[in-house]
Amino acid sequence: MPGRPRRDGTPARAVNRRALISSFVLAHQAPERPTLIWDVRAPGLALSLRPSGKKAWKVVYRFHGRPRWLHLGDARAIALPDARRLAAKVMLAVAEGRDPAAEKRAQAAAGTFAELAADYVELHAKKRNKSWRQAQALVHKHLLPRWGQLKPAAITRADVRAMALRIKAPIVANQTLAAASAIFSWAIRQEIVAVNPCRGVDRNPTKARERILSDAEVALLWPKLDPALKLILLTGQRPGEVAALQRAHIVDGWWQLPGQPSGAWPGTKNAKDHRVALSAPAAALIKTHIARSRTQSDALLRSLVADLKLERVTPHDLRRTCLTWITRLGFGRDAMDRVANHRTNRVTDVYDRHGYAAEDQRIMAAVARHVLKLVKAPSARTPSACDSCSSARSRRHRHKGA
Repeated sequence: MPGRPRRDGTPARAVNRRALISSFVLAHQAPERPTLIWDVRAPGLALSLRPSGKKAWKVVYRFHGRPRWLHLGDARAIALPDARRLAAKVMLAVAEGRDPAAEKRAQAAAGTFAELAADYVELHAKKRNKSWRQAQALVHKHLLPRWGQLKPAAITRADVRAMALRIKAPIVANQTLAAASAIFSWAIRQEIVAVNPCRGVDRNPTKARERILSDAEVALLWPKLDPALKLILLTGQRPGEVAALQRAHIVDGWWQLPGQPSGAWPGTKNAKDHRVALSAPAAALIKTHIARSRTQSDALLRSLVADLKLERVTPHDLRRTCLTWITRLGFGRDAMDRVANHRTNRVTDVYDRHGYAAEDQRIMAAVARHVLKLVKAPSARTPSACDSCSSARSRRHRHKGA
């Protein structure tokens, strides 16, 4: 059967089609000029013969209206039945909307997973993800030791499941899985890999934390907390924002939190500018907090909780405790949301431009007085069962969200 005429109008050579057999493939001698022999039993499969004696399997398909050529391999190393099976897989991928030739080029160009993770941080995460440092730490600890030298496309769903099972803490496993999935999702958009092996891997079931500290627990912990942890209790702001507090953001007794990242400042979680009135005790801690080198507040808190034999406490529990105090002291949920910089999505937020400066100053001063009252209480005893009941009752006032 003749093919389409050439552009100059001369007729094309007839398309060479036949039902290939293994003995023909192995015995065929080198032609005088490059030749393609199409297999009638496997659509798109062709045997490429070269004057040099090379024999190779090719698959030709159309993607978005254009022909694509995919090299399968040496015809002397890949038997005819295997070549037909591979060609069928290619055609199935095309039917699913994929471009196997482009995927193969992307895989060949891709470096190691370690290089991919580094590119993701530099080209994407630092610009888009305020918590990229935490995710990067999880990647370095749990992913790079096992996947670092692998090609990204070689990492399978089984590898992901095995990684998640090795991490004992369910929440940490979930966070690591999310960090890995973010890298692969970005790589798909960059056409570096074709699939995300994290998809379909179940997360560990978790329960939202409701922990707030009892008054007795606050009295016990306060003298041993570092300035960062004390500031979380006094201001109710997010631990990461307190850790990144900048001297330039302290203006006339207020902590100004820019919504957008700048230098070491990560920006606020909802990307909205925010400000917090600083009570006298909080203002007194600022200078010490900024002057100190970055401390391991999480580790300190874990150590204190273990020494005092308390229920687990996290820095975010301190934030939750402060915000619960705001409602307990009678200022209401709206005041708590305002201090916490929660995104409420209420229509009235668009129209209400009142600054609430005086109200916020009263709120934060009341929180500070409450803390000082607890710290100066004469009976700073170990929490008892009654304290646990009191803590449970106070959870009725807790806020939802972060």
